[in-house]
Amino acid sequence: MRRHYARSRALGRVPNGCRSYGAASPVRLDSVSSAVWLVVGVQAAGKSTVAELLVSTFTRGVHVHGSQFYRWAVRGWTHPGDEQQPDEARRLLVLRYKLSALVADQYCAAQFDTVVQDNIFGRDVIDWLDSVRARPRHLVVLRPSREAVEQRERERTLSTGKIAYRPGSFTINELDAALASIPGVGLWLDTSHQTPSETVTEILDRRSEAIVDEALPGSA
Repeated sequence: MRRHYARSRALGRVPNGCRSYGAASPVRLDSVSSAVWLVVGVQAAGKSTVAELLVSTFTRGVHVHGSQFYRWAVRGWTHPGDEQQPDEARRLLVLRYKLSALVADQYCAAQFDTVVQDNIFGRDVIDWLDSVRARPRHLVVLRPSREAVEQRERERTLSTGKIAYRPGSFTINELDAALASIPGVGLWLDTSHQTPSETVTEILDRRSEAIVDEALPGSA
């Protein structure tokens, strides 16, 4: 029961009152004139590579790695899935999301198109988008097949030593199910047979489909 509770909270399935990142007014500030992009997907879906290539197409672009906000904590950080401290893990996960939204808004206010990539799932994706004041807001969901993710995980482990899926941690199926629970907004891409460059080309060709401003309730 505790393990299920910890995992549910980590994947955006949380009680009311535990989600908010400090939702901002939907009224656009005059100083905010550049676009914000949120790129999500399971681990080893290619988020970092795609986000970096996407940013490189902009005249003024910033790539925000959501994971950096926990890496800067030298001691005491509790990670999602912690069965002993699920509430603390959730509190810090919300902090991580809030910080990336705040940073994105500041870069957009300085007229940088900003791409944020992170492991955000379920209702948390909508809450993150709601908390951002920059307009327009884009959502890109990378959803390659399980087989493609497994292959990319093997290749990444061989080249960098990084291991995303460890015994006892979240599985590809668990994360994909959490991804599928995101309300149907934004641009969803099966990138199983695409190179990162091909994915970015498709994102830019279909960028109007990624805009979520009119799709989110109460947005302007």
